[in-house]
Amino acid sequence: MPRPAQPKAGPTAVEEHRLADVVDLRSDTVTKPTPEMRRAMAEAEVGDDVYGEDPTLNRLEQRAAEMFEREAALFVPTGSMGNLICIRMHCDHGNEVICESRAHIANYEMASMAAIAGCLARTIPSDDGLLSWPQIEPAIRPKIYYYAQTGLIALENTHNLAGGTVLSPAVQEEICDQAHARGLPVHLDGARIFNAAVALNQSVAEITRKVDSIMFCVSKALGAPVGSLILGTRGFIEKARVYRKMFGGGMRQAGVLAAAALVALEKTPPLLVEDHRRAQRLAEALGEIPGIRVIHKVQTNIVIFDVSGTGLEAGAIADRLKAQGVLVGALNPRAIRLVTHYDVSEEGVERTLRALRAVVGGTANA
Repeated sequence: MPRPAQPKAGPTAVEEHRLADVVDLRSDTVTKPTPEMRRAMAEAEVGDDVYGEDPTLNRLEQRAAEMFEREAALFVPTGSMGNLICIRMHCDHGNEVICESRAHIANYEMASMAAIAGCLARTIPSDDGLLSWPQIEPAIRPKIYYYAQTGLIALENTHNLAGGTVLSPAVQEEICDQAHARGLPVHLDGARIFNAAVALNQSVAEITRKVDSIMFCVSKALGAPVGSLILGTRGFIEKARVYRKMFGGGMRQAGVLAAAALVALEKTPPLLVEDHRRAQRLAEALGEIPGIRVIHKVQTNIVIFDVSGTGLEAGAIADRLKAQGVLVGALNPRAIRLVTHYDVSEEGVERTLRALRAVVGGTANA
């Protein structure tokens, strides 16, 4: 006899309430796909992308290339893989990659540029996370055989660990012009490049025009469940496809993911201004709480603040906020990061501020 159908496991009513009741500011990677994204995923036309036969994924790559005014684009599972592919494409083993000291590629990508691409990060500290040509030029290695040679300059816009700061297009273009005059390529880690475009009131094509390669995420502020894209010349992307397969990123019927990414690309960018406004609200109110100091000027959707004046470590504050249904990210014992996104409402912002005032004021449960 066939077994009777088992009821599908799922969250209980209490669990659903708890999930809905949480304000999650740890990252904009925690967004849930919108109903429109879910419908698009369910209805997606698919094929085998390793054979280049997934029509939905092909449309996504074509649309991304159009938006950035590039010859071609390639969908990859993660931003880390996208950055790694670009580094491997631009550099030889033993090259150095110039980047800011808090750059994502140097701090949060498992040293993959060294372990897999065979490159060494040559980091430059800056006050606001944003590099300029006068900072970069002295770090370029002279053409002497006993020096590891500079292979790439990597920029980040917006800069995650510098509080979502935005790189000036004029500064970026000077870096590109000077680098190209010396035969050096420039890669842009543009995980949140749409946030930068909204903050600058310019298109993503305008603010990335002179860089040689770009990586951007659809799974962060744009809200898609999975994925990133890299962009460049047609030849660059054809070769990048080879490295994607080598690194384990070849996917099959990935159109179900591309369908959500297409919705994210078309629908979410105009909403980012609200994320920025809510981040500004958080920053302004945090500056009024005793013992708290917002570290960076808030330009986009990231707020980083110092809590050392409260007498509590960041981890302890995060734990107490979690008990009140507010999730935040402790970067180190002194600093906390908040990231706004479309799943954080006005009430979520105000609730976070009330909880933080209670925690810092000592009225919350320890």
